[in-house]
Amino acid sequence: MKKLLLTLLIALSFLSCSKEKTTGPKQPHFDRDMCERCKMVVSDRHHTVQTIDPKTKKVYFFDDLGCMVLWFEENKTNWKDKAPIWITDAKTGEWIDARKAYYDSGNITPMAFGFMAHKRKEDIDPKKKIYTYEEVRKEILSH
Repeated sequence: MKKLLLTLLIALSFLSCSKEKTTGPKQPHFDRDMCERCKMVVSDRHHTVQTIDPKTKKVYFFDDLGCMVLWFEENKTNWKDKAPIWITDAKTGEWIDARKAYYDSGNITPMAFGFMAHKRKEDIDPKKKIYTYEEVRKEILSH
């Protein structure tokens, strides 16, 4: 019995040691989780944004990219440049790296900031201007 218990404890310790904290996107509870800034329910699967505090690993959800950009500024978040930021692709709804995404403007979004994220440039109407994450961030902060 002691041998079995010892083996079990050793196995559990190996499992806990190998558990790695990830910085990948987490799945929100749509229609239940609330936007960290405006407190509206996160429900639009094509505009959801999330960031993860690199130190605490706490996940923050937002219903619109503009809410996240303003939340970072309003809270003087010192980890914003180190934080992973995930946004849903406008076409597929898949999570993509917000800093690597391509954006267009003039869209209907939950909080009317109007920016949609795209994994591929080709998915943006050729008549529209293409923005980088940094350009979008500056545009949101300028209003």
